[in-house]
Amino acid sequence: MKRYVIRKLLMALPVLLGITLIDYLLMCLAGNPLDMMAGPRITQEAIAFKAEKLGLDQPVLVQYVNWLGQVLRGNLGYSYKSYQPVADMIASHIGPTLLLMGVSLAVGLLIAVPAGIYSAVHRYRKRDFAVVTASFLGSSIPGFFLALILIYIFTVRLGWLPSSGMATPGTGGDFADVARHLVMPVTVLALSIAGSNVRYIRSAMLEILEMDYLRTARAKGMGRFLVISRHALRNALLPIVTVIGMQIPTLFGGAVIVEQIFSWPGLGLIAMNAITGRDYPVIMGVCLLSAVVVLAANLLTDIVYALVDPTIKY
Repeated sequence: MKRYVIRKLLMALPVLLGITLIDYLLMCLAGNPLDMMAGPRITQEAIAFKAEKLGLDQPVLVQYVNWLGQVLRGNLGYSYKSYQPVADMIASHIGPTLLLMGVSLAVGLLIAVPAGIYSAVHRYRKRDFAVVTASFLGSSIPGFFLALILIYIFTVRLGWLPSSGMATPGTGGDFADVARHLVMPVTVLALSIAGSNVRYIRSAMLEILEMDYLRTARAKGMGRFLVISRHALRNALLPIVTVIGMQIPTLFGGAVIVEQIFSWPGLGLIAMNAITGRDYPVIMGVCLLSAVVVLAANLLTDIVYALVDPTIKY
């Protein structure tokens, strides 16, 4: 197992390097942050001095190498707008994002796994069609549209739930208050996760339920619950683990839009502000973290593969 993990880590390093290079090139093509300074009161000499001070007067590849060298030393740079260390900005905003992502993933899987199994067990019946239809609705409704509907219903019309922030201003932000602020953003993300995963889990279970050893278990008089939980689910875990591993990066990207709509103080909020302000160091810091999350999710998926099916290690 140790050699298996080390080999996966060594394969991830060049991928991470390639991702950061592509991100940096695309970011530079999108525009120069010095363009935001242009105005009647700013002279060209001042802009040129600022470019030289920030290293933006050098070729793009030289800028990338300089940035990468600083990253290898543990320095993500300083924001062009707030002049704060990027590492401190990410550290102060990653907690709310992880909380939102973790709760959304857990709720989404708690809906998707039982619903997928239930749909597979009752295949081609009205209950199966109802679950599949609901999954299509959950995966097809845009997250921003669903978020606006929830805000209109539960905040504007009913006044039951807060629509922005992580805690009510002036309060200590206790568990109940944070939970109330979590309800709507978690609902948006969890419904998307559940809607896209139900059909995958259903297909995986349908394939396993047709196996001969399950027919033998049922013929021996073993109950349906034991057949599904002890035999079918364990062997259907590989495609389910694949779906979950793919969902983590997707959830990380989807949280950016949801955080912007609900003013959730996470990485999505600072990422959008950095993009609109062309704040290169913050954008690259968030992109680097996103790439690490994607690679870590794939690595974790491979490790879980080996734990679920030991033959994969060989």
